[in-house]
Amino acid sequence: MEKLVWYAAYGSNMHATRLGYYLKGGRPPGGRRTYPGCRDSSPPRRTVAALLPGGIYFAGESPAWTGGAAFYDRDLPGTAAARAYLVTTSQFSDIATQEMYRPPGTDLDLAPLLEHGHLRLGDGRYETLVHAGDRDGHPMITFTAPWSAHNAVLNTPAARYLEMISSGLHEAHSWSPTQIAAYLSTRPGVTQRADELTALAARGMRVANP
Repeated sequence: MEKLVWYAAYGSNMHATRLGYYLKGGRPPGGRRTYPGCRDSSPPRRTVAALLPGGIYFAGESPAWTGGAAFYDRDLPGTAAARAYLVTTSQFSDIATQEMYRPPGTDLDLAPLLEHGHLRLGDGRYETLVHAGDRDGHPMITFTAPWSAHNAVLNTPAARYLEMISSGLHEAHSWSPTQIAAYLSTRPGVTQRADELTALAARGMRVANP
């Protein structure tokens, strides 16, 4: 039986429909990219809300959304809201490699990650794996940039990106627009006012299409 891991999503993949394109392949409506999908396209075994030690920040330029992309830094104060999907190691490998703009199809060796807590597979964004804890006997893993929030060039995220993240936060944590706005407003790189974030969160909760 293949080993299971939790994929902890903290950005747009908190939205389950969005994650579905990484699993099954295809291009999201209005998206800029077509995903090849996973070798095993079956849905996650379980899905739970999660809080990761540390925080998220927005930096660089997202090729999928424009504006800053979300990254995880476990050394930031507080907690990062996430959504954890229980998947096989091969599914996680294929999700991660698609996020790295690499072709899926090869299992990642997660042993060094579980031994050291992090594993740098390259110099690019989302090419650093982080072991963010364990849940129900399975490791919780996410991916991020190799740099920290303090060394990053922060950049304001696009409104559409924040809407998608807001939708995922609502799906995972049942947060209200006000709660979502309060959370996002404290993330480094976010420059939108609280009222703008509340409106974005409300729109994100209404929009079902990824």
